[in-house]
Amino acid sequence: MFTKSEFILNEALSMNSSERARIAHCLIHSLEEPSSESVDEQWFQLAQKRLEELENGTVQPVSWEEIKKKVRS
Repeated sequence: MFTKSEFILNEALSMNSSERARIAHCLIHSLEEPSSESVDEQWFQLAQKRLEELENGTVQPVSWEEIKKKVRS
């Protein structure tokens, strides 16, 4: 009887090379765990920058409806 990992490996090996590459990429990426503190700090800095841009008029806000229209056209 196959273990779960052996079953998954056999299934993956039966796929074409692009499918196997995608699976390999996803598995490798799943092992790279950034520290949550680092990610939280980066999100905070980005939010701070965006707020400053809005407050000083560097950028103008765009509604979600406007974004959807633009993507669909």
